[in-house]
Amino acid sequence: MDFKNKECLLNVIGFLFLVAQCLSMVEGEVHYYEFVLAEKNFTKLCNTTSKLVVNGSIPGPIIQVHKGDTVFVNVHNQGYYGVTIHWHGVKQPRNPWSDGPEYITQCPIEPGSNFTYEVIFSTEEGTLWWHAHSDWTRAYVHGAIVILPTIGTTYPFPKPDDEDIIILGSLYKANLKDEYDFDLIHGDNDLPHSIAYTINGEPGDLGACSKETTYRRVVDHGKTYLLRLVNAVVSANMFFAIAEHNLTIVGMDASYIKPVTTSYIMIGPGQTMDILLTANQTLGHYYIAARQLWSQQEELDGFDQFNVTAIIEYRGNYTIPLSPSFPSTLPSYKDLTAARKFSASLFKSLASKDHPVNVPLNITTRMFITVSMAKIKCENTTCTALEQGIMLAASANNISWNNPVPTDVLLAYYRNISGVYTTDFPDQPPYYYNFTSYELPDTMAIADLGSKVKVLNYNEAVEIVFQGTNIFTGSEYHPMHLHGHNFYVVGSGYGNYNNETDPKSFNLVDPVAVNTFIVPKNGWLAIRFVANNPGVWFWHCHIDRHMTWGMAAVFIVKNGGTAETSIRKPPPHLPPCKFPLESRVQNNDGSDGKENQPIFI
Repeated sequence: MDFKNKECLLNVIGFLFLVAQCLSMVEGEVHYYEFVLAEKNFTKLCNTTSKLVVNGSIPGPIIQVHKGDTVFVNVHNQGYYGVTIHWHGVKQPRNPWSDGPEYITQCPIEPGSNFTYEVIFSTEEGTLWWHAHSDWTRAYVHGAIVILPTIGTTYPFPKPDDEDIIILGSLYKANLKDEYDFDLIHGDNDLPHSIAYTINGEPGDLGACSKETTYRRVVDHGKTYLLRLVNAVVSANMFFAIAEHNLTIVGMDASYIKPVTTSYIMIGPGQTMDILLTANQTLGHYYIAARQLWSQQEELDGFDQFNVTAIIEYRGNYTIPLSPSFPSTLPSYKDLTAARKFSASLFKSLASKDHPVNVPLNITTRMFITVSMAKIKCENTTCTALEQGIMLAASANNISWNNPVPTDVLLAYYRNISGVYTTDFPDQPPYYYNFTSYELPDTMAIADLGSKVKVLNYNEAVEIVFQGTNIFTGSEYHPMHLHGHNFYVVGSGYGNYNNETDPKSFNLVDPVAVNTFIVPKNGWLAIRFVANNPGVWFWHCHIDRHMTWGMAAVFIVKNGGTAETSIRKPPPHLPPCKFPLESRVQNNDGSDGKENQPIFI
């Protein structure tokens, strides 16, 4: 080949390379991760226990992508029980097969096997997270997802000098899986309680045997840092603050918002926030601290009162203090006034040319859903009871969600398998009453077990008002999470929702767009979204105690009229469906033994 031909060939190769680069920029890049789940011993608070973790660490690996990328994650389960993984806040367009909730979109990945998830990013930009979505395995199986702006674009705020990830987590005394399984059957209606909270896996300075492993971040005076905050705590809303520093929230759930500057934060399980921190204080050491918000009965004190800490250390020459400064702005455990101040009205979308909003105005489906503590009658079942024949539960519109073991809803829907679920989840509660009264009769608490779903047409405009109730005087802050979609928070308030006056205050101009938001204690939350993602999508309270007890349900979004608006075909080698070893409620008519198969997890 002569020189000119070689030069021509090189030019062609270079051109093709540029075309490929352009295509990758338009369509997004593809990334590959290997997740190995295995048991490993950890010593925390002077106690050594075995925990199921990913790639040997708590938290697990960070997934980093640009907006619009695709990730393949090959999950190898080397543990001793089945596990699924959920990509929290990733909408997964047309791809519910990789969404992850156990017995909703898949059966567990059995020990000794693997499954490859395809995680499709679309409009998300900012911070999300991944976590196990089976039993309470997510306590230690979780990690952050960092979604950078599309190549060639930048943040809608001055670019920070550096960034860091802060994940709030839970710590349990014993083997959590064993404790959880035992409590489902023998736990006198309760479920495990944490003994401490963690920041990036560490309890911090104030915990026994923890001072040497406290998470520390070195900062330079005058620089600004982007903190990516994730609440991975299993069952608690959290207050968060940094001593003597203000925090500016610029994003929630991988959507940018108009900046909100505050001296403390309240963040529910499942929520993520992007926060700007300017290191503008006197050189020294400062505590990052968090503690639980207890919003149940005021007189109760048997909750986890651990104060988790990390430390910000300024770089420079100064006398190191004996102890870092503790945040005076961190609210106390029962500070409901501080919780109320941190309301939905604080947060608004950018609503700009580059970050538009599209709030649905012509609503075609309206739902009013009560979220409550509840009781289930134990007729024809074996279950531990609060009293003769009654079991503690939680519900939505008096339905306590019942996983359709041994198959999953998605597979049953896709293959048109009957008998797995019913399509009669109610749009309204069975009766109306003073939901926030302190004198509600116990008869209001009776709920039905059911695998009831709500079917939505493609592109249906949906409005939901979640109403908290005070049944069992158990009202508290409920973080509601919707899979497969973002929703606009158009309104929120306290007391009973008034469908004539309250809609007049709805924000239909620039409401925040999120995947998880908190229903106030003894209050209500109004959301809107367009059902434009065909598939099967779980929604539930992200306090896992409540989700386990049944505060959950499923939306099925039907296909549109084209291949591009329809569910993709299932991937090969889906995890097979098998019965779990333990369940919360079991059939027990005792005729041939087959009736003892589990029906509720």
